Amino acid sequence: MLQIQYIREHTDEIVERLGIKNVPDVRTRVEELLRMDDERRALQKQLDDIKARQNQLAKEIGGLFKAGRCDEAEQLKAETAQLKGQEKELGEHSVGVEKVLREALLSLPNAPHISVPRGRSSNDNVEEGRYGTMPVLPPDAVPHWELCVHYDLVDFELGNKITGTGFPVYKGRGARLQRALINFFLDRAAAAGFSEVQPPLMVNEASGIGTGQLPDKEGQMYAIPLDGYYMIPTAEVPITNIYRDTIVAAERLPIRHAGYSECFRREAGSYGKDVRGLNRLHEFSKVEIVVIEHPDRSYAQLELMKQHVGGLLDELGLPYRILKLCGGDISFTSAMTFDFEVWSAAQQKWLEVSSVSNFEAYQANRMHLRFRDADGRIHLAHTLNGSALALPRIVAALLENNQSADGIHMPACLQPYLGFDTIN
Repeated sequence: MLQIQYIREHTDEIVERLGIKNVPDVRTRVEELLRMDDERRALQKQLDDIKARQNQLAKEIGGLFKAGRCDEAEQLKAETAQLKGQEKELGEHSVGVEKVLREALLSLPNAPHISVPRGRSSNDNVEEGRYGTMPVLPPDAVPHWELCVHYDLVDFELGNKITGTGFPVYKGRGARLQRALINFFLDRAAAAGFSEVQPPLMVNEASGIGTGQLPDKEGQMYAIPLDGYYMIPTAEVPITNIYRDTIVAAERLPIRHAGYSECFRREAGSYGKDVRGLNRLHEFSKVEIVVIEHPDRSYAQLELMKQHVGGLLDELGLPYRILKLCGGDISFTSAMTFDFEVWSAAQQKWLEVSSVSNFEAYQANRMHLRFRDADGRIHLAHTLNGSALALPRIVAALLENNQSADGIHMPACLQPYLGFDTIN
C-alpha cells in the first residue's frame, strides 16, 4: 500500500499518478485519507500527553506519600484514575481510526510511474517493438486444440471429466513438452543468477494481503475456507512473502529468485473463443522470477528482467511484441508493467505469455519488507516480478507456428530436454 507520509508530502503528485489509473474521486479519497491520518495523529498526541501526565503524577504521588502528605496524594490518585479512563476511551477510538485508515489505504491502488501512458483499456497500451520472424504456415494449418487431439498431446475432455473446464490433462509428448519447458526456463533463470525456490501452492491471508491479491482479487482466487488458505494464482505470492516482516542488509540486494509452480485462477467472467484450448485455463504451469531490489536500481532491474524474458522467446524462435500497459490496463498493485505477447499463427492473434512489473514500495509496505543501509537506517525495498514464462500459450504458439506436413518441429533449445525433435 502507499505510504501515508509520502501521500502527505506529495499530495498533488499522488493525485496525478492515481489519475493515470482512472481512480474515481481520487482527490476526495486522498483528502479523506489525510483527514483520517490527522485524526489518528491528534489521538496519538492526546494519548502521549495522558501517559506523560500519568508518569508525572506517579512521581509526585510517591513524593507526597513519603512526605506524609497523604490527602494531597489521594487527590492526585483520583486524577490518575480519571486519566486511565480517558486513556482507555481514546485508545479504543484510536484503534478504530487506525483500522479504518488501513482499510482505506489497502483499497487504494498503487500509484503508477508518471511515464505510464494514460488510457482506459488494453486498446490504449503502447507497443514498444516487435521481434522475431513471422512463420509461414501451410494452407491446411490448424489451431493448437486440433493439433492436441490429432497428436494426442492434451486431453481437454478428460480434464473436464476429472475436474472441470480449464483443467486439461497433458499426455505423452504433450506432458514431456511441459516438463521440458519448465526445466528449460529454470535452467536459463539459474544461468542468469536467479536462485531457485519451490514454494507452497497454498498461502494464508497475510501472504495474499502482502502481495496485493487480497482484498482486491478474492473473486479470482480459489479459497479453502476451513483452513483460511488460498491456492496461489502465481508463484510471485509465496516467493515474495519469504521476506515478509524481514529487514535485509543493503549489500544483499538485489535478491533474485525463480520458482516453478502450478497456478490457480478462477478467471471469472471468461467466455467465448478466447478461452478455447490452452488460451485460458484455471490451472496452469509457470516459472516466475522475483526480485527484491534497492529503490535506486529497481527500474534498471526491470529492464534486465525484460531482457531475460525476451531472450527466452528468442531462443524458442517465437515472434513476439512488448507492450507498455496503460493506466487503465495495469494491475492494482503495479507501478509499471510490460506485457510480452507471442504471435499465434494459426489463430492469427497475439497471446500474452508474460507480464513483467515493478511494484516499487507498494508490496513492501504491506509486507514490512525493508533493508538496512550502510548507516543503519531502515528503508522499504522495491519488489518486482515477471513470468519467465507461463506455459499454456507458449505451448499453443509452439505447436501452431511449427506445424508442417511431416509433424511439429521443436526448437533446438528444447530438443535436449525432450529427447526428440519432432512430434509426429
